[in-house]
Amino acid sequence: MNLFEKFNIETENEHLYEIAFTHASYATIHNLDYNYERLEFLGDSVLSLIVSEYLYKKYPQFEEGELTKKRSNFVCQNALIYYSQKLGLKDYLKVSIEESNLTKNEVLSITADLFESFLGAIFIDQGIEFAKMFVSDYIFKYIDQERVFFEDYKSKIKEYGDANEISVEYKILKEYGVPHDKTFIMACLVDGQEMGVGRGKNKKEAEQSAAKRAMRKLRLGRV
Repeated sequence: MNLFEKFNIETENEHLYEIAFTHASYATIHNLDYNYERLEFLGDSVLSLIVSEYLYKKYPQFEEGELTKKRSNFVCQNALIYYSQKLGLKDYLKVSIEESNLTKNEVLSITADLFESFLGAIFIDQGIEFAKMFVSDYIFKYIDQERVFFEDYKSKIKEYGDANEISVEYKILKEYGVPHDKTFIMACLVDGQEMGVGRGKNKKEAEQSAAKRAMRKLRLGRV
């Protein structure tokens, strides 16, 4: 289906949306002076603002820290991937044939990027109110359902460490892969002892995985 029909967008700037779905590899091969990265940057801030406002009004009893935790769940990469897949945004992606043989991690990263770049284009072309309606239609329902996209195991195990006055630290055990597609293996050390090892495509993801395994070993909550 046509992108503009699908999302009820009336525009005189179709090129802006073409930019929103143009991967850097495609731009390089075709000597284009644009790709979606600038719109992705903008869309990230627009999404954060709209979700922040909604949470601020929905949870008047929450302090800043609680609101920040809530927001992180709905703007994290897992959430963006889910939104993007539900909307079928990858169908409109322009990526070079030379770069089409992407790894799973790269595909997921691009899928998340597209939601932000598309929202950035919507904001520039249609304005903040239309952007709010778009996010309201496609994201607020997940906030209302309290859908969990991201569990912050690092924060939870840090709380455990603080409460028991013991240290919680992370140590990199190994990293491998090419620069744009690395894998990290991290250990979670609780009171100096290795309690969990995890892997991820970046250090933060590996640390979360290690913290989850440490919590499981320590029998802290349901993980």
